[in-house]
Amino acid sequence: MSDSERYERPAVAGSGVIGCGLAASASALGEVRLWARSDASAWRAEERAEAECAKVEAGAPRRIRVTTELTDLTDCDLIVETVVEEMDAKAELLGEIGEACPGADLASTTSSLPVTELAAGSGHADRVFGLHVFNPVQRMELVELCLPDGLREGVRERALAWCQALGKTPIEVPDQPGFVVNRLLFPYLFDAVRLMERTGMAAADVDSCMQLGAGHPMGPLRLLDFVGLDVAAAIGQSLFDDAGEERYRAPGLIEELIGEGRLGRKSGAGFFEYG
Repeated sequence: MSDSERYERPAVAGSGVIGCGLAASASALGEVRLWARSDASAWRAEERAEAECAKVEAGAPRRIRVTTELTDLTDCDLIVETVVEEMDAKAELLGEIGEACPGADLASTTSSLPVTELAAGSGHADRVFGLHVFNPVQRMELVELCLPDGLREGVRERALAWCQALGKTPIEVPDQPGFVVNRLLFPYLFDAVRLMERTGMAAADVDSCMQLGAGHPMGPLRLLDFVGLDVAAAIGQSLFDDAGEERYRAPGLIEELIGEGRLGRKSGAGFFEYG
């Protein structure tokens, strides 16, 4: 693999919303493999990936090969991990992938974990970088690209070229929890919840103020529902652990909703109800 070429044999490890969306986007360029942890997850991934391909220009479900075997990824040149936002789970999977696929560059879509620590935990620090895509992957243009010191030669060039081929805008960001977007976004989202708690305003009214007054396409409370309140709380905890600032800690109302099983859009209810 030359230093300047983009990735030609990519794979995605993880079959959730981000994983399937990224696989669908990559299918527009050629074949992509999608690893799922179980047969049941693989069946769901096939259906979800096909639906996501319909949202991508030139997306092709036939180019997505779903597998439950890491050995099927051995000849891939890039493998992007997209599993749950937990340091141990991500580092363990990246370690397993690195052993099974010794030639591949390894990326993580982490949105809140320090990439250097994640890379060290994987045992493959010279191959792991951050490739943070945004949901929905097909529509969101930005990729936060985190390239720690010590990466092997050519990773930066290959990663930039692949992101651009996907039609994305890659921006190199510092290795800090939350990178740039979430570092700035989550205090705003959490402040919207605290305003609700303090004033008793309705969620719809808070959102309408920001949509109509600030031109935001989605209000902060509906955006939290879209992200998932449990995911938002986990991101906030990572940011708080790093910065030690209360503005990064999830407000009590979010914790209450999580305790009630109201996780947002994915569970059918959060700040809003979803039919």
